[in-house]
Amino acid sequence: MIDEEKKHRKSKWEEAEEVEAILGVVSKEVPALIKGIIGSIFSEEAGRDMGKAAGAFYKELKESGMPDETAVKMTENYISVFTSLGDIMKKFNIGEKTSSDIEKEIERKLKKKLAEKGLTEEEE
Repeated sequence: MIDEEKKHRKSKWEEAEEVEAILGVVSKEVPALIKGIIGSIFSEEAGRDMGKAAGAFYKELKESGMPDETAVKMTENYISVFTSLGDIMKKFNIGEKTSSDIEKEIERKLKKKLAEKGLTEEEE
């Protein structure tokens, strides 16, 4: 019974290695995902689509009897929803860090956590 429990129980080092493997994958995939999102939002095609959407929005407001000043202001607010994402990304430096930077940061934090738990690289 005790031997069976030992087989199913993972050592702290095995758990740390699993976390490291997961974070390695995440550190490579997340930057690519962010880059793809940024590209899809700020591409030439996205700009054209946003312009068309803003034009259609403004046109719809005007056709419904909205005064010019109000229609323009509402259209500006409509566009700002799309463009504010860029400001948020700048605030958190998203897109400015390379995948190498992210990998180094994850590795640094992982080593710190391992050291806190009394595990070091010598125990590999």
